[in-house]
Amino acid sequence: MAEGTIKRVTDKGFGFIDTGGAKDLFFHSSALDGVRFDDLREGQRVSFEEGNGPKGPCAENVKVI
Repeated sequence: MAEGTIKRVTDKGFGFIDTGGAKDLFFHSSALDGVRFDDLREGQRVSFEEGNGPKGPCAENVKVI
């Protein structure tokens, strides 16, 4: 699994992960595993699997480390 840092969470149920690369990776609240969306905070370290959503690359199985 890849690792990154929560860069931004919105009040609309999605956010972005800083992967250390050129682009941030989108994630949706439905992709969380073992954590509630409301418990996520910017700066938290997470692990995830890269996947493809309807609008392009996204994070799946997002877990707080």
